[in-house]
Amino acid sequence: MRFIATLMSLVESVENFAGYLAGRLRKLFGRHTDEIVRLANYLLITAGIVSPLLMWLAGAPLPVHIIILTLYLIYIVIFSFYPSLKKYPTLRLRVLGDGAEQIHAFFVTGIISLVIDGVVLWAALTGRIPPDPAIEFGAVLFFAELIIFWNGIIRVYCTSVQLGIKYRAWGIAMGMVTPANLVVLALIYRKVRHECDVECEKARLNKERRDEQLCRTKYPLLFVHGVFFRDSRLVNYWGRIPAELEANGAEVFYGEQQSAASVERSGAELAERIQTLVRSTGCEKVNIIAHSKGGLDARYAISQLGCDKYVASLTTINTPHHGCLFAEYLLNSAPLKFVKTIEKVYNSAFTRLGDNEPDFLSAVTDLTNSRCERFNERTPDMHGVVYQSVGSHARCSRSGRFPLNLSYPIVKKYDGDNDGLVALTSAPWGESFTVLHPTGKRGITHADVIDLNRADIPGFDVREFYVQLVHKLKQRGL
Repeated sequence: MRFIATLMSLVESVENFAGYLAGRLRKLFGRHTDEIVRLANYLLITAGIVSPLLMWLAGAPLPVHIIILTLYLIYIVIFSFYPSLKKYPTLRLRVLGDGAEQIHAFFVTGIISLVIDGVVLWAALTGRIPPDPAIEFGAVLFFAELIIFWNGIIRVYCTSVQLGIKYRAWGIAMGMVTPANLVVLALIYRKVRHECDVECEKARLNKERRDEQLCRTKYPLLFVHGVFFRDSRLVNYWGRIPAELEANGAEVFYGEQQSAASVERSGAELAERIQTLVRSTGCEKVNIIAHSKGGLDARYAISQLGCDKYVASLTTINTPHHGCLFAEYLLNSAPLKFVKTIEKVYNSAFTRLGDNEPDFLSAVTDLTNSRCERFNERTPDMHGVVYQSVGSHARCSRSGRFPLNLSYPIVKKYDGDNDGLVALTSAPWGESFTVLHPTGKRGITHADVIDLNRADIPGFDVREFYVQLVHKLKQRGL
């Protein structure tokens, strides 16, 4: 215990000194402080690596070598914990940002050192310098860059959201393949640096407008997921959106219906959830934000199960209100045995994950064009509830990840412009319909619009879109 207390005290002292040093340097160099500190670190790293050669040229004795290399080791350890003097709003961003700094340092100093290493190796092989300083130089180069690289890569692998599985896998696969590993490392650095900058700007913006409570609506928000997913504490169906809304004053709850069932059954589960929520919190009403089939579930609960008196507004996101022709085609053309096999596998898997008698076939059937037409006839909008909708579309099959990249061309053939699952013409409902037009080549898919992949999409800030969406509800007194 005494050792831990001493260690914590030492860490606190180092933190205080680092803060003091950062403050003094910023007063001295102003906005150029970070660039100057980065340059100084690169010079020190490179100087430490070539120090064996410099000491050999100067004829320094062995004790001097030991002292210099010991000091250099101490510096590398300090650099491992404090590669920059930047301030970050959260611990995760600090670890991520410092990891990016270390990857950049490894990249720059590593290339410079490798060039020097080539010259030293040539000089040693041709007898222009003895082998001892060359071996010492190589050892220092190897261990210094090894420490910097692994410190940086472990940090970003453990804390980055944007890297995803793809970049991590490419980093591991190409790790020993030069120069492909340097190319992948450069891509990883660019990705995490952008992520860190975006998240820091988000934190700064939310801090500035914290007092405005943009998303503090009169009634809490109830997020309702779509088909084939469940609400989870570990992986939020709505990505980073709920946390962003809560940072701006929102109160968020979840529908918690099972992953696959008929609209009637899911609607009944949702109606029970709404009534339970109203009773337990005393909130009187909720504002529902529902994605995909969740929008149909919510409409059924409101219109058929008496939840209109408990719902202030319903905002549907990429909901197939007018059905999916491609779903109807697949059900009618696919072999019955194949459909039954898929149904059996799905139902068995999600029963183990907590669903109460999931019904894959009923869920899919209720999304067909003919079934939705009949549903709309008997499910009118209820007076006193504000209905509005949002839709988006992708540019091409490459816009989405699996399986949306495969389903997009099929839906395109039967339904036209779509998000990978739902046609743009099927999404309008209510008093207003907002179309999210893609500004780049990528588009906005069925998963992008709920931030399921936690991906930053050029031209579309999904989190800010929801902040403004909820803010408008607040302005309407809902």
